Amino acid sequence: MENAKRQSTVLVVDDHDLARAVLTHILESAGYAVMAAENAEQALRMAAETAPDAFIIDVEMPGINGYELCERLRGDSRYRFIPIIMMTAFDQASVLRRAFAAGCDDFFSKPLEPTVVIARLNGQLQKYEIFQQLDRMRRNLARYISPRLRRLIEQSDKPSEQLPPQEREVCILFSDIRGFTALSQTIPPALLFSTISKQLGAQVDVVYRHRGYVDKFGGDGIMAVFDGESMATDACCCALEIMRLAEETASSDEPPMPVGIGIHLGTVVEGNIGTGQHLDYSVIGNTVNLAARLCGYAHSRDIIVSETVREAVGDDPQLRFVDPQQAHIRGLRNPIALYRLAGPDELHQSAAAR
Repeated sequence: MENAKRQSTVLVVDDHDLARAVLTHILESAGYAVMAAENAEQALRMAAETAPDAFIIDVEMPGINGYELCERLRGDSRYRFIPIIMMTAFDQASVLRRAFAAGCDDFFSKPLEPTVVIARLNGQLQKYEIFQQLDRMRRNLARYISPRLRRLIEQSDKPSEQLPPQEREVCILFSDIRGFTALSQTIPPALLFSTISKQLGAQVDVVYRHRGYVDKFGGDGIMAVFDGESMATDACCCALEIMRLAEETASSDEPPMPVGIGIHLGTVVEGNIGTGQHLDYSVIGNTVNLAARLCGYAHSRDIIVSETVREAVGDDPQLRFVDPQQAHIRGLRNPIALYRLAGPDELHQSAAAR
């Protein structure tokens, strides 16, 4: 048997005893639970203790009036969108304007007509329920796309039209778990999935801490994008922290998941890929391909960067590039200059030697 729908609670605020009693009777007869307050101060205390589903507030009250109470409630994040209905015996346009300016959703004129009260209250609660459903859906969907993409969509002047492709310079980081195929044959699937999910989740957090965003997951790795003046430094620092976390995992009771990372900087084309039924807003181009190749070239616990990245970082003392080499990368005709980003242990050893 399905659970009964939760009874909605309405907080009625009116300084007249008879008015509160009449409105309470109307609401309880329609199946609502009612809390009643005789002034704004009492209403604020009651609302803090038990969050109601809606407010019905009289405009004229001693002390804090209905307008001010409405404004205070709207200033509280818990009640920013909760239905607030105001009421008064004064049928003046200026009263209505001030009430809606304070943030109310609807307005009753006294004496109250029970049918009107219930119909309007039901309508406001139904709209709020739809808003809550949409907000939950929005928050759930937001977990599957990057904050940057969400902002682009929300800021688009014409949401029905696709965002146009554009060229821009970015730094691309690819991470990958080495020996994943062999690991998948020796670790129970449930443990494998939970371990990878935990490690990739930690990598995502690191990327955002270093001002990047995750473009996509690649099964056992991520593709992250960094932009701005410090993008190369941000990507390298991010890679070092990812590697540190991977080392900590290797020393724990969890299955070891050694990581390889590749980083390259250059021009990409950013835009929608796919059709109207399924779109992926991503970056593509040779820069992305080369970053992926560098990740594939990296050994376990290695961070391989291109010459472009090393030059962009410059003389940053917290980053040191070692083992320069000319390497043949799959898909490229000529060899390219590569470097390995030294890890924290190597930096400490180097500093001690000096």
